[in-house]
Amino acid sequence: MREKTKKIVVATSGASGVNLGIKTLELLPDSVEKHFIMSKNSKTVLNKETDTVYHKNKDISASIASGSFGVDAMIIAPCSMNTLAKIACGISDNLITRCASVMIKEHKKLILAPREMPFSAIALENMQKLAKLGVIIAPPVMAYYSQQQTLEEMENFIIGKWFDLLDIENNLYKRWE
Repeated sequence: MREKTKKIVVATSGASGVNLGIKTLELLPDSVEKHFIMSKNSKTVLNKETDTVYHKNKDISASIASGSFGVDAMIIAPCSMNTLAKIACGISDNLITRCASVMIKEHKKLILAPREMPFSAIALENMQKLAKLGVIIAPPVMAYYSQQQTLEEMENFIIGKWFDLLDIENNLYKRWE
């Protein structure tokens, strides 16, 4: 029997750090079936931070919006507080929030990388609510044991930790010894 190809959705919402989501997408191995969603606000941030443009977020009927399509995991990096709140309240008004809702309903891995500091009590309450549902809250937080020296090494550390959560083998950062 042939091994099933893992399907992973990467989405970016309107928070600083859109480049982390795009880099995550680019670093996924070729063996993964990749799907990408970019919110309108994410495009605005991206246009200010880079010169790359990707997909629309309006297509609520896209294949990845259905549980029967069989997405294995989804990561929203960065995840704006608006997107986080919508997911916590079950609002599915765009493709990102619809896919996230499907991941929760299908008991699939959903990783949110909120990019805000400091977190408000409301944001923390929403994160706690989602964590109780099995959603993984994994903000882009540094650790210093891998001794990153450059921005690229810092980004690779964060993405490597996300890949660990997605069960994707990687050597993007120096492991704890």
